[in-house]
Amino acid sequence: MQIGYARVSSDDQNLDLQYDALKVAGCKKIFDDRASGAHAQRPGLERLLETVREGDSVIVWRLDRLGRSMKDLLEVVTQLESNGVELNSLKEKIDTSSSGGRLIFHIFAALAEFERNLISERTFAGLNAAKIRGRTGGRPPVLDKKEQKLLVKLYESGDHSIGEICDILRISKATLYNYLGRRDS
Repeated sequence: MQIGYARVSSDDQNLDLQYDALKVAGCKKIFDDRASGAHAQRPGLERLLETVREGDSVIVWRLDRLGRSMKDLLEVVTQLESNGVELNSLKEKIDTSSSGGRLIFHIFAALAEFERNLISERTFAGLNAAKIRGRTGGRPPVLDKKEQKLLVKLYESGDHSIGEICDILRISKATLYNYLGRRDS
């Protein structure tokens, strides 16, 4: 069976163009969503994935209707493939029922994986370069060295409660305990 999926990013957009194209393509059922592709919760897509069976074909107007990112798209297509379901994109003319269509799709997948690896490598290299220059990630310290010494002195004196120390230094209890914990290590 040919089953369609249509999606628009917001409620004020119209699904008619996609519905018309999917009907012309022979879709007997069409599931839809009115949500950004970035949202993980797409009830129409979830119903589609629960409905399709081995031998079915999912048809979309364009690949970006099925997933916002290549990673998202690959996850959906992998799930379809594992269930013996083909994918057909009308605009890109990709049909995973043919060996050529699968080849093109897997080339896209390989390029996406390559891109993710490059991003990871650049991030790791940037973090290492910053570390060599003495920079570490995270927020800047709330208290300077003088205030940190005052915190320890007030705490160790036992003359002030935790709440009073926090009020004096204008910090939260979590921040106070964080600094005290660093002192012990």
